[in-house]
Amino acid sequence: MTLSALRKGAEFGSFFTIDIGANGTGWHSVNSDYARGFTDPVEATATQYGTGELRIGASIAQLGHAARLWSPLLAAVLGHGVVPDLRRLERADDGPRLCLPTASGWHTGPEDQVMDLIYDMVVRGHLEPLAAGLRVKVAPGLLYGNAASALAEAGRAIVAARPGLAAPATRLVTDLLGRGALTGKGAVTSPDLAFRRTTCRLYYRVLDEAKCDD
Repeated sequence: MTLSALRKGAEFGSFFTIDIGANGTGWHSVNSDYARGFTDPVEATATQYGTGELRIGASIAQLGHAARLWSPLLAAVLGHGVVPDLRRLERADDGPRLCLPTASGWHTGPEDQVMDLIYDMVVRGHLEPLAAGLRVKVAPGLLYGNAASALAEAGRAIVAARPGLAAPATRLVTDLLGRGALTGKGAVTSPDLAFRRTTCRLYYRVLDEAKCDD
């Protein structure tokens, strides 16, 4: 069931895609990236955006990674009633793609338990270890704001593709935005899950964009 849910979720786009069953070649445990300070993605992102400020690279790389965590998980939960197990997640040696050796997970149960499981899987299991390992100083509130923004954007992409999921997607995203360190980092502002955050993502330092409106 989890394998099917992840494969169907990949139809939403690249941020929803998790490869399954790679033989190890070309992949490594994402936990090793966290322990090394996410250094390669941070430096590559800073170079891509033409900036010498590594904290900008860290913010943008973390935001993209958060989107790749939330997106397939939300698609599986909303579309198939399955919470994928992301604990053994691997990352491509040459880029941001993600992989799981095998597909496993849990059927959704009582709503509070599901929300706790999702929050713990993404925030405590991945984003907090990533933040703890960073070797450049980035405000924790900014990183949690990125996590909240990526969550809302994942929900918005799902609703855009599957309008019939608008109501459950809104409940799911809104509930998660009120949990733990995501609380107060922004608010959903429209039925299509447009989101206004309360922290700055630092894009304004490399692109001529609004600071906080996603």
